[in-house]
Amino acid sequence: MEDNLFSGMANGHRIEGKVTETFQKNFVQVQNILDQNRVLISEINQNHESKIPDNLSRNAGLIRELNNNIRRVAELYGNISNSFAKSMEASSEGESAGTNKSDGTGGQKRN
Repeated sequence: MEDNLFSGMANGHRIEGKVTETFQKNFVQVQNILDQNRVLISEINQNHESKIPDNLSRNAGLIRELNNNIRRVAELYGNISNSFAKSMEASSEGESAGTNKSDGTGGQKRN
């Protein structure tokens, strides 16, 4: 889906809107995961301090969940980075397509 966001769009505003939408969606997901991590870390700390065997064994699953969440956050930041890079490519292609060189030949790219 993200590959289609930038293909065939000559209008920079449309690209910016899609990029902003993608950023916002990913940042909301990241924030939700970080909020979950805060709760998980708190529970892990409480279980650790209690030294109750059942609570300590529960921590293994909680720590796995925390690690998976951290992995997911890294993926989302990767998606954000890729989206930004694609938007910069599309933006620079759009800017160069409409410029003229000083010799009057135009600055359009050849494919």
